[in-house]
Amino acid sequence: MLQLFIGNKNYSSWSMRPWVLLKQAGIPFEEVMVRFDSFSEGSKFKTQIGKVSPTGKVPALVDGDIGVWDTLAIAEYLAEKFPEKHLWPQDVKARATARSVCAEMHSGFTALRSNCPVNIEAQLPDIGALVWRDQPGVRADVQRLIEMWSGLLDTYGGPMLFGEFSIADAYYAPVCSRLTTYALPLPQHIKAYVERVMSLPGMQAWVKDALAEEDFVPFDEPYRVRR
Repeated sequence: MLQLFIGNKNYSSWSMRPWVLLKQAGIPFEEVMVRFDSFSEGSKFKTQIGKVSPTGKVPALVDGDIGVWDTLAIAEYLAEKFPEKHLWPQDVKARATARSVCAEMHSGFTALRSNCPVNIEAQLPDIGALVWRDQPGVRADVQRLIEMWSGLLDTYGGPMLFGEFSIADAYYAPVCSRLTTYALPLPQHIKAYVERVMSLPGMQAWVKDALAEEDFVPFDEPYRVRR
């Protein structure tokens, strides 16, 4: 059976992507939790994940003697291994676009990711309001999301970005979580898409597990330490 090595569900946005993808697609897998303690060399986290990932980061997928690290590589591997699941859109043009928007997420939106880290259990509208006021990069990132998602939803008719659920929706699931946690302003049709993603059974399962962790990681939430 496939093994997926992940970090804490409350915080690990990169782990969320392949986990939600597998869960939502109905692909059986064994979850292996590697709890964050620190990212320093010699930490329990680095020691354990280093056995399956040469980068020392989550997520990592193990399939027998095959190891796959990096979220986008995992998504591609799963699409190749399970072609009947149609994890990418079947139309060649839509598939090219889906790959492009996933790669854009992979390498971009740094202001949003830096200023609004994933935190499933928290509701942080006050912090979100300050970030929105003071961080033009976040406003630019959200505007790009609105333009991208609006175009895809119009083109493919929803309810997901390419009609049916695909890798692209799993890839933007942590973004939907961020937008919810920090209550960043969105037009109604984009807010509705965010709510649809948050309501997916795979996403709901991740959120339920994250809320059950009750595992506070200080270096992920320095503002709570200061309080």
